[in-house]
Amino acid sequence: MEVNVLNVSGKETGAKVQLPESVFGIEPNDHAIYLDVKQYLANQRQGTHKAKQRNEIAGSTRVKSPLFNGGGRVFGPQPRDYSFKLNKKLKSLARKSALSYKAKDNNILVLEDFNFDSIKTKNYIKMEADLNVTNDKTLLVVAGAENNNVYLSSRNLKKTKVISVEQLNTYDVLNAGKLLLTTGAVKTLEEALAK
Repeated sequence: MEVNVLNVSGKETGAKVQLPESVFGIEPNDHAIYLDVKQYLANQRQGTHKAKQRNEIAGSTRVKSPLFNGGGRVFGPQPRDYSFKLNKKLKSLARKSALSYKAKDNNILVLEDFNFDSIKTKNYIKMEADLNVTNDKTLLVVAGAENNNVYLSSRNLKKTKVISVEQLNTYDVLNAGKLLLTTGAVKTLEEALAK
């Protein structure tokens, strides 16, 4: 799938980028997506909820009874870890499936590699307006950490998120209306997921 490369002003640069079929054109696997999103959300949970049981209440055994006000809770919540593991191949399949859905719906824009000279939210808002994605939820994927000014310029905007290729996850891809990729990010994604 061939896509025109745009610059920050929303104009076509004349260059084209080939989105590899092995990453952006596979038959999506919904169950892999479900498992990966479930794992991502489970890993976000703190699991610090806690209620005192009978043996943790100070006082006589009569006071500790769950029947009385201030007594211990029967089978109350305890701190626990909600995270679980998934195979690397399954996570890779889920990412490729999510990217394929975005490509199928023509919700991917490829930008030439760029950085802002200074940290200004105004710059990021102007870029979104020029690209015609102001009303959409956007996810900008950049090649590396050298785009720090872009990240800092975007972080107090509600509908935008800027991440590097290493941080890319299925949940963020599906949660965004438009996916913005830099040319460097496309190359890195191809190397990471085309196996």
